[in-house]
Amino acid sequence: MDNAVSLEKPETSLSYLSGVMLVLMAGVFWSTMGLGIRNIEDANVWQILVYRSFALAIFLFIVISFRSGFKPVKTIKRSGLAGVIGAFGLVMAFSGGIYAIQTTTVANAMFLFAAAPFFAAILGWLILRESVRKATWIATALAMFGIAIMVVDGISLGQMTGNVMALLSALGFAVFTIALRWGKLEDMLPAVFLAGIFAMIISAIICLTQDFTLLLSVNDTSIALAMGVFQVGAGLTIYTVGSKVVPAAELALLSMTEVLLGPIWVWIFMGETASFYTLVGGVVLLIAIAGNALSGLRRKPVPVI
Repeated sequence: MDNAVSLEKPETSLSYLSGVMLVLMAGVFWSTMGLGIRNIEDANVWQILVYRSFALAIFLFIVISFRSGFKPVKTIKRSGLAGVIGAFGLVMAFSGGIYAIQTTTVANAMFLFAAAPFFAAILGWLILRESVRKATWIATALAMFGIAIMVVDGISLGQMTGNVMALLSALGFAVFTIALRWGKLEDMLPAVFLAGIFAMIISAIICLTQDFTLLLSVNDTSIALAMGVFQVGAGLTIYTVGSKVVPAAELALLSMTEVLLGPIWVWIFMGETASFYTLVGGVVLLIAIAGNALSGLRRKPVPVI
């Protein structure tokens, strides 16, 4: 989820340092996705998504209620068509993300997820006619080179499907980003709540029509529910709060903790390693992200708070 949207927010009393710590912590929460999926015993992507989305929707409804002065429905309705479009983008991102991690290495999936900002830049240029800085085009070309290295490696290892789904997940996050920009939505949580509702309904329908049971083991149910609350819900909530006082270029750098930590967790706890070419492609992609973010910082210096 390092690709979460950064929009201008109202004034806040939160300090810059506190915002940075919250964004870093959000990345830590998001980075546990691979570890969670690896500990699932039997459930497939749609079964996991039913329970994770259910927990996510309940958690965010509570958060939105508190943040809106207990007027959650009004706040959710305010997201309008942009929120609905963004929500469907997230459904694609959620399902693609889980499927990718189940069919390729966590490192490969995480690095490919990180391509979302570049997809968003291209979609913003095509759909919203947003101008794209020269540095971003250069970074996008470099990112595509890194992605190509990983995809070619995935073909040789028989992991092409996982790579494609990871890229579709990144594209889904990009759609979410562009939808919120188009609708000029300042709060991403209502759209994410809708994504939880849509993902739960769609996944349940797929499970029922494909004869996938909704009665999972205690282990799989517990992990899926915990991921909904902590990995997605809590991560997005603290990111939303922290991003109010952290410039967008810095957010791109700070949220890279998700991409960096995700493979580390499964290496430490599961003994899962990445191929040489995955690491090379991933490093190229991270350099592109960091370079684009740093060029943004030079363009608009960050005030000392």
